[in-house]
Amino acid sequence: MDLKEFIRGALCEPEKGDTVEYFNLKARVSGNVLTNAQRNIPSPAYAYEADITKFLEVYKEIKKDCGYHLSFNAVMMRVLVEGLKAAPRLNAHLEYNHTASCGRLIVKKHINVAMPVVLESGETFPIKVRGVEDKSLKEIAEQTDNLIARVDKTDMDSLLFDLIAQRMVGFIMKGKFISSASQIASGYFGKYKVAKLSGLFEKKAPRDPESLEPIDMNEGTVCLTNWGPLNDKITGDVTYTPLLYPQVFLMAVGCIRDREYVFKNDEGVVDIGTKKVLPITLVFDHRIGGFADVMPFIRKLDEIFENPEMMKEW
Repeated sequence: MDLKEFIRGALCEPEKGDTVEYFNLKARVSGNVLTNAQRNIPSPAYAYEADITKFLEVYKEIKKDCGYHLSFNAVMMRVLVEGLKAAPRLNAHLEYNHTASCGRLIVKKHINVAMPVVLESGETFPIKVRGVEDKSLKEIAEQTDNLIARVDKTDMDSLLFDLIAQRMVGFIMKGKFISSASQIASGYFGKYKVAKLSGLFEKKAPRDPESLEPIDMNEGTVCLTNWGPLNDKITGDVTYTPLLYPQVFLMAVGCIRDREYVFKNDEGVVDIGTKKVLPITLVFDHRIGGFADVMPFIRKLDEIFENPEMMKEW
């Protein structure tokens, strides 16, 4: 990572090709009201229930014949990408000034998916799968597997130190001197100090060239919370999970389950069958506009799950 990339990552500034939308008067008024409400009321969450009976059959067919490791998680990431192409304002960063009641929405050109993985210790660690907007299903699967493999070669403490330093630089360059000084001081002194921070400025051993870098885990443009694929034994649904600042959208994938339903067979006789159901929770920042911004995403999901053969073109 060169200095220019480091500064850009620290500031989270718009990149070439990004679309910047500044708040108009209506957005400033509604943004102020909704932000005040958000301090006491969580962001809206929509429970989407997908019948993936046919989808799962096509996925298993592709997985059997593709010749590479294809996880269900990689497939759901591609579903997320397709949904974001239909609803691009969800792939964005939001900056809001509470004092002035104004802000701007930065609609990102690239789709960088923040996704948790589970370490051997049982801890959850976020990684960022970058630039997936134009990648094939195979490329997404291989890139994700590569990142997960690099986790084992990474000194997590060293990486987190670098990430903290990058974020502190960003805060300082944005003029947040007091909050930056407070965070640094609290890390070294008082009851909230972090013992391992004492080694922050010590000379480090050379980093494994195949280990993760801060760019692999800093702020993505959207989050995929894969609770279901990570633990297929959970029985409950993800009803809500916080958005990751400054992102405005999150998709949480639950656990596939069987559900009985009543239908009429070809002879017109009422019968009972079983279908595969996947609960998906969509969380969004209401300040970007409202549920109308999420509807194109939902319609795209409907299209994919009703016509799963399109996955073969991915």
